[in-house]
Amino acid sequence: MNPKVIIYLLFSLFVLLVSYESQQAVAVANHHETVSQDEAIRLRILANSDAISDQILKREIRDEVNAAITEWVTGLIDLEDAKNEITNNLPEIEAIVARELEKQGLSQQFTVSFDEVQFPTKLYGNLVYPAGMYDAVLITLGEGKGENWWCVLFPPLCFLDMANGEAVEPSSDGSTDEKTEEVEVTFFVVEIFSSIIDSLFGNDQA
Repeated sequence: MNPKVIIYLLFSLFVLLVSYESQQAVAVANHHETVSQDEAIRLRILANSDAISDQILKREIRDEVNAAITEWVTGLIDLEDAKNEITNNLPEIEAIVARELEKQGLSQQFTVSFDEVQFPTKLYGNLVYPAGMYDAVLITLGEGKGENWWCVLFPPLCFLDMANGEAVEPSSDGSTDEKTEEVEVTFFVVEIFSSIIDSLFGNDQA
């Protein structure tokens, strides 16, 4: 086959691949929705330790607190109303934690607060929650040195297993870099294209 025809075909393939990857990147970007820090209320529970008993206790408290708060905020559409509802019910959250500890026969110390809490960037399905400070219910059990668990209380999303959310590496401006994969694939295609050209004409140039 004529070398010029091979070059033309390879170049056409290269353009098609780059175009395809660009469209895929745009589709991914459009599919993801970034949630602002002032649009959500979150829950974070710090277990006493990573011991099985402490992790079981954390999950039981999670289920009870989530059920209660979901009931309180269901039907609310205003974030400030949700904040007020949670603030007014903080004593009930403390009572829930105390009851769960009593069930386990534990005298473990704990704290419950509703304040701004630092969260890492997390991706839950198509929802991206950027790293930053969020209004959140923070429950610290004992020394709070165990694996933590978090979810979104408002809008109510705790029925999802948010602990399995995918961590996303933020860029320098705090946003997620959704073009990384496109760039890596593009460079990979360029390398393949270059290697094919070298293999075809490298001996002639030597």
